[in-house]
Amino acid sequence: MALRSLDNALPTSMERPKKVAKVAAPPPAAKSPAPAQLPRDVRTNNENTPPPAPPKDQSVEYVASEDLKPLSDPDARMAVLLDELSSKDWTQVCEALNDLRRMALHHSSLLVPILGNVTEVIVRAMKSPRSALCKTSIMASADIFHCFGHLLLFTTEKNSFGQLLLQLLLKASQDKRFVCDEAEKALEKMAVSVSPLPLLKELQSYVRHANLRVRAKAAVAMSKCVSKMGIEVMKGFGLATLLQVAAELLSDRLPEARDAARTIINSIYREFSNDSNIKDVDESAAAESWQNFCASNLPPIAAQSVAKIVSLTFICSLAST
Repeated sequence: MALRSLDNALPTSMERPKKVAKVAAPPPAAKSPAPAQLPRDVRTNNENTPPPAPPKDQSVEYVASEDLKPLSDPDARMAVLLDELSSKDWTQVCEALNDLRRMALHHSSLLVPILGNVTEVIVRAMKSPRSALCKTSIMASADIFHCFGHLLLFTTEKNSFGQLLLQLLLKASQDKRFVCDEAEKALEKMAVSVSPLPLLKELQSYVRHANLRVRAKAAVAMSKCVSKMGIEVMKGFGLATLLQVAAELLSDRLPEARDAARTIINSIYREFSNDSNIKDVDESAAAESWQNFCASNLPPIAAQSVAKIVSLTFICSLAST
């Protein structure tokens, strides 16, 4: 029998295939950015270039009115003032507002023709979210009141002054003392500088404002305005109307508004008792005339409250003497 070739014989033992360890492929190399995409300080050799200049200081100096000096060339400054007041650079606007204050204090005749534009610029600056610009504009408004108070309501549009008054009341009502204190000073300056009768008519709508704080600040401004009015000016506004406004404020939720109402009532009574029609009669007749006036213009409860305030003031004045 023929033998089978050894080449076709099966192996005596089967070998298991060896496991090959899996090796993770290395991550692809990060693509380096083009030189134009690198920051400026990376594209250059930091060792051979000077450090970048520090950012420009944007602090604003608040200058008191008495420290503002006259301008060396007011006419040249006036030619570019409105353009700088309209700049988008808020620091430049602050500098222009300070120059506006200098113009008002030392070169006021140059500003009279553009008072309407000036009022609009100040209102726009007060609406800025930057407190420094807002405060500088409020300081400018106080100087405008001081220098042009007798002209302001007659040389500007009524809407412009109303917007200015509203912004001051809003700023005086906020919690940020940095701005609030300056707005209160400006309102005080307004009350003693602006013509009382037209100012009182402007303030009348704000003592009924929905915002409690705005209403209180308007009441304080009205009390300061009424305190410097004579009986004839009060009659020009309406003595009964003024008394009704004060009586309404007596029930306000904020003590500041109630205190202002008492001040208004005492000012009305002072001028009422000094009126030529009743000043020559005896004290009891004058008191009776006042009570009749209150009773004829106020509800009974309000009339009693007003009479009580006047009597307490009278008792305190006797005790002090």
